Amino acid sequence: MGTTGLNMINIDKGPLLFLLVGLLAAFFIVRLSTRLMRANVRWWFGEFKPRGLHIHHMVFGIIVLVVVGILQVALQPSHHLLDAFALVFGIGVALVLDEFALVLHLEDVYWSEEGRKSIDAVVLAATFTGLLLLGLVPTGFPGGMKVVPSSARWALTVTAALNLVPVVVTLLKGKLWTGVVGIFIPGVALIGAVRLAKPRSPWAHLRYAGNADKLRQARLRDARLAQHKRRLWDLIGGAPSRLPEMASSRLPTPRLPEMAPARVRELAPARVREMAPARVRDAALLERAD
Repeated sequence: MGTTGLNMINIDKGPLLFLLVGLLAAFFIVRLSTRLMRANVRWWFGEFKPRGLHIHHMVFGIIVLVVVGILQVALQPSHHLLDAFALVFGIGVALVLDEFALVLHLEDVYWSEEGRKSIDAVVLAATFTGLLLLGLVPTGFPGGMKVVPSSARWALTVTAALNLVPVVVTLLKGKLWTGVVGIFIPGVALIGAVRLAKPRSPWAHLRYAGNADKLRQARLRDARLAQHKRRLWDLIGGAPSRLPEMASSRLPTPRLPEMAPARVRELAPARVREMAPARVRDAALLERAD
């Protein structure tokens, strides 16, 4: 049997397909529902609050995952029943990951900038499932080795070892998407390994601390990419709540009592900038770069 540049494996695609369909369909319905509730549409039902307790849809997702997991182990279904289990499991995954940011921050940040992490989690899970659905497995993974002739296994093992280095570098540079895809497709991680790191990544903290010019370039590039990603995420999941638009992108400096220590008056503008929405901070960064 011949091999290709991609590490492929023959697996039962049915359950994976149903899982992906359940995940995407549930995510679409949940986001549609939350956006309608946010818009105060009268004909749409509101939040579920029995006796005043707001129960997030993540709770239902956890229940679904627990029940399906137990039944999967107990019944070990096959064929059509396994497809049904996979579909319901995908729905549970969507319900949980759609509020991933709430779990991460332990507060309701659904419509804030931090809430975008939930969309990141859903897209990452869908991408991971999609790669498996295409028959791709991580390079050098034992399951993929079974379909490779024994004479070529050593070459695949060496490829996996060499691919590990750029994958690790890419992840250290804060490029999660490129790193994840690079695990499945050798060579992709090289792109992330040779390009600038994200300014808040461990790589930038260690390597760019003494290089102000490179750190500035990394921040500028990250700000530009963040703007494009923000527009796409707004389209997928809805725009987060932001401060009212101002005539100028610059936030006003708070007026402090004249008796306040000089150090406090100096640090106040910086603190205000940290509290500003990400869009305002990115615009200010691009303005300074121009």
